[in-house]
Amino acid sequence: MSFEIATNNLHEKQDKKSYDRNKSDDLQISRTDMNMLIMNYLVTEGFKEAALKFQQEAGLQEPALCSSLDERIMIREAVQGGRIPEAISMVNALHPELLDNDRYLYFHLQQLQLLELIRAGRAEEALAFASATLAEAGAADRTALTELERSLALLAFPDPHASPFADLLLPSHSQKIASELNAAILKMENQEYTNPKLCSLLRMILWSQNELDKHNVKYPKMTDLANATIEQIHKLRR
Repeated sequence: MSFEIATNNLHEKQDKKSYDRNKSDDLQISRTDMNMLIMNYLVTEGFKEAALKFQQEAGLQEPALCSSLDERIMIREAVQGGRIPEAISMVNALHPELLDNDRYLYFHLQQLQLLELIRAGRAEEALAFASATLAEAGAADRTALTELERSLALLAFPDPHASPFADLLLPSHSQKIASELNAAILKMENQEYTNPKLCSLLRMILWSQNELDKHNVKYPKMTDLANATIEQIHKLRR
């Protein structure tokens, strides 16, 4: 009798798992929620024109724009355009204490300035700048030292863009620092969200999948975040 009960319970659990999996296929994110996630990303990251245009096309209420949005846009453009001294000057005018309190962020901005010198082929200036400006940060922080060493290693290659450290010269690297700076400004202004909700959602997906993988749980895994490619359940059962 006890064996039959245990067997029935097992079948019930399996049925429930199957039901849950089938049910997950029917879950849908509403267009309104998706639009709000996109709007939050555009406003938080400082894409004002894109946010206003998207608001009109999606029929949303006019977004609540932060008072510093215009300044953040100009700072982001300066960082991504390689005009680092200009960006630092604007940050100091907007929040004089920000870079004094966040020395690692300041290091990243100075590192971008070093990379611009390397990109321009001004090796001697790059070495002098690193010695005068970045050496102290490297001596005080091992992580900063590693990043500094990777940056200076670019000078060892005739074509830095073809080196193992070429990722530092890609637009994505300056975009990352620009977003880091943008989040720091929002934090200074006591904004509720300093990072886009969409980015937090993606990080949550990665964390959840990692936890499920640790426990060898079979589930429809998102294998490509950029294209939202999900591994089909029938493949998991093979």
